[in-house]
Amino acid sequence: MRNRAVQAAAAVTIALSASLGSVATAFAADPPAATSSVLVNTDNRALGLTGVLNARDAGGYRTVDGHTVRTGLVFRTGELSKATDADLAKLTADNVVSIHDLRTSYEQLMGQDKVPAGATEHHDDIIGQAPPQVLASTLSAGTALYSAFITAPGANEGFANVLRDIAYNPGGVLFHCTAGKDRTGWTSAVLLTILGVDKDTVYYDYLLSNHYRGAKDGDMLNGVTASALDSAFDQATKSYGSFDAYVRDGLKLTDADIAALKAKMLA
Repeated sequence: MRNRAVQAAAAVTIALSASLGSVATAFAADPPAATSSVLVNTDNRALGLTGVLNARDAGGYRTVDGHTVRTGLVFRTGELSKATDADLAKLTADNVVSIHDLRTSYEQLMGQDKVPAGATEHHDDIIGQAPPQVLASTLSAGTALYSAFITAPGANEGFANVLRDIAYNPGGVLFHCTAGKDRTGWTSAVLLTILGVDKDTVYYDYLLSNHYRGAKDGDMLNGVTASALDSAFDQATKSYGSFDAYVRDGLKLTDADIAALKAKMLA
């Protein structure tokens, strides 16, 4: 019982930390230098939502074999609890029909999503079953948290749910956590890597959270750092032998799933 109480307190800390981060001024920080595979600039990538931070299109990149990751199909954001009516209308206009909330149940209590008309919401709790010390480390968003994206019970299933929905859903899919930078950032990194986007561009996409959330260097409350993403990739290799094996044996995506994902997302 005591462990459950600790986990609950830690999970509330997650929500509070991200809530504090929401006061950051969007677009205050310069974006990272774009690679040659970046096809959409930061202004056009942004969804233009006023009540939702870090809201952007997940596509607009060139793959190493010359394909293009389509835009207008997959979106990544922070929590939707403060979405305005205009924001929801914009998401409806963008054909967002499926939303994946990666937050814990405790975070959801701190801010319930507002969902665009006609969209279905899925709850894919990524770290709710992680050890209490991992939950408590969320303020620093470092190695322990990112390793837990691979090792925490239920994490693989949660990420896989998002990726399969993207693959087979004919409409637009949106995924988010609280700040839209850590759990959401790993989801996007996995998606882009599967699609064949080069590592430098995957990291560019990840580090854009600092721009869209107005985070300065070293501000882990509001922003992200490349070393954190390194931790997730390193843990995937440590746990499964390689990234491809993580996708196959951890996420349990089949060849057919990956083929469907590429068929939908690549032009």
